[in-house]
Amino acid sequence: QHLAMLSAVLTRGSSKLGRLISSASQSRCGLCTYENVASTAMVYESVFRQSVHNPEEFWAEQASKLSWKTKFNKVLDHRDPVRPRWFTGGELNTAYNCLDRHVEDGFGDQVAVIHDSPVTKSVSRITYAQLLDQVARFAGYLAKEGVKRGDRVLIYMPMVPETMVAMLGAARLGAIHSLVFGGFAAKELATRIAHAKPKVIVCGSCGVEPGRTIDYRAILRDALSLVSGGQHCVDRVVLFQRPGGLPLSDSDPGLDADWAEALASSRKHDAVPIEANEPVYLLYTSGTTGSPKGVVRPSAGHAVALNFSMNALYGLDPGDVWWAASDFGWVVGHSYICYAPLLHRNTTIIYEG
Repeated sequence: QHLAMLSAVLTRGSSKLGRLISSASQSRCGLCTYENVASTAMVYESVFRQSVHNPEEFWAEQASKLSWKTKFNKVLDHRDPVRPRWFTGGELNTAYNCLDRHVEDGFGDQVAVIHDSPVTKSVSRITYAQLLDQVARFAGYLAKEGVKRGDRVLIYMPMVPETMVAMLGAARLGAIHSLVFGGFAAKELATRIAHAKPKVIVCGSCGVEPGRTIDYRAILRDALSLVSGGQHCVDRVVLFQRPGGLPLSDSDPGLDADWAEALASSRKHDAVPIEANEPVYLLYTSGTTGSPKGVVRPSAGHAVALNFSMNALYGLDPGDVWWAASDFGWVVGHSYICYAPLLHRNTTIIYEG
C-alpha cells in the first residue's frame, strides 16, 4: 500500500513538471535552472515508465538495495486487490537496515542524528555507531521485560533522540511501536493505550514549549486511570528523566523503570528478522472525524519505498544532511525524521522548538 501511494504521488507529480520547469527558467537559484529541472524531468519520466510498465522488476531492483535475511520469492501478490502483499516470503529487519548495515560498511563515525533544541538551548550529535549501541541495548532491555516479536510498545515522548532509540529498539526486536504525539492529553492517550494494548510504555518526563513545560508522566498517570485495569494494563513504564535542569517527574514505584539504568544494565540484542508484511509500527489518526483509526505499516514495502524516495523524490545522496520539519507523532515524522534518512544513510535533524 505504501508503494502504491508512492506511485500515485509520482503520477500526480508529472502534471506539475511543466509549471516547475517554467518557474525554474525564471529562477535565480543556481540549482534550480531550466537545464537542471529539464534533466530531472527526463529522468523522472524514464523512472516513472519503468515503475508502471514493469512494477515487479522495478521494485525488485529497489528492494535489492536493502539487506535481507531471507530473499522474497514474489515481489507483488495482488490476488487480494484491496490488500496487496509486497515481497512475500522475504524476511528483513528495518532497524538493521537503518543502522547495522551502515556501521558494517564502515560509516559508524558518520553523524546519524543532530538534535537541535532552541527551547533547551542545546545541540547534540550522535553517530551511527553510537545510535546502534543505544538501540541494541534498549532492545535488550525490552527483551528482558518479555517484549517479543509482534508485541506492542507505546511511546509517549518529546522531540528528543531517545524517542528514535525507542522506536528503533522496538523494531529491532520485531515488536510493533505505537508512538503518540506528545501534545495529546490524557483522554486521547488513553484511547490509544486501550486499543494498542502495549506490553511496555516509554514515557518522557516532560515536553518543552516556549514559556512552559508539560509533565508527560502526569498525563500518562491520568491516562492509565481511564483505561480498564488502570496501571495494571501495562507491564512496565520506562521513564526518561530529561537532563539539563529540566523538572523531574514523579515515578510510580513498582511500575516505572529509569531509562538510563535500563540501558546501562542491558546487553545488546541482535536484530530479529520479520516477514515482509509483518508491521513495523501502528500509528493512529487524529480522531477528528470519529474514533482514531490504527494504521498498520508493513515492514518491507515501507523500507523499500522510503529508501527509494530519498534520492528519487528529494535528490539526496547518502551522507547528506536532511531536515523534515515535522513531529515524531505524525506519519511524516515516522517516515522522514526517523526511517527514510537512516535507511538512506543521511544525517537527520530532530528539531525541538
